[in-house]
Amino acid sequence: MNNILIKSKNLTVGYGEKILLKNADFEVKKGDIFVIMGGSGCGKSSLLKVLTGLMEPLEGSFELFGIDYKKANDTKKFLLKQKTGILYQSGALFSSMTLYENVAMPLNQYTSYSDKTIEELVRLKLALVGLSGYEDYYPAEISGGMKKRAGLARALALDPRIVYFDEPSAGLDPISSARLDELMLEISANLGTTLVVVTHELESIFTIANNSIYLDSQTKTITASGNPHEILKNPPNERVFQFLTRGKNNEKGTE
Repeated sequence: MNNILIKSKNLTVGYGEKILLKNADFEVKKGDIFVIMGGSGCGKSSLLKVLTGLMEPLEGSFELFGIDYKKANDTKKFLLKQKTGILYQSGALFSSMTLYENVAMPLNQYTSYSDKTIEELVRLKLALVGLSGYEDYYPAEISGGMKKRAGLARALALDPRIVYFDEPSAGLDPISSARLDELMLEISANLGTTLVVVTHELESIFTIANNSIYLDSQTKTITASGNPHEILKNPPNERVFQFLTRGKNNEKGTE
């Protein structure tokens, strides 16, 4: 059980009477790059909001690091959240702060490290995402891809065990998107960090994911799970196959 970091139990996600996903059961294991995939309106981002504690499920629950999140008190939830990081679609950097100040913020808020230690950690995290030398730049002075990487540096500031990504490729050109995929693979391999990624970008899905779930907007359920390459070799239904091939009439399999 220590190998299972997230365990969903009969999760139902939605808003009021509008159900987006029902009866969702899945597990995210230590070291996974776990992709939540599906078409528009299937509830991917809403499920991520539930897993990050930004939204309550309509029914069901999930365990985070073996603890039932729904039953945890506010203090326990706060401590659990400190073990996770989030990269939002826009990067969510504070425009009035330099990249150094953005990355230093969680370290200043949640640790008692000395200024020297914080400086070393900030420079390390920025170097990790390829932004060494950009400490004094403001978000408006860098490209969209660099903003995403700076946001990732901040998400990694507290050495989280899990990092959540909400559509990380959104707004990026193909080269920047590919660079971010490479960076995610490096972080997974070198730091052992577990990644949970919401995306509909096929190239990213097949590049990074070793585990995944497919959310079906019609049935409002998970209709496929596992390594996306294996799912494509033996798709459970036509909608999953069409999603993983973008509707092209190619053979069921990947190169």
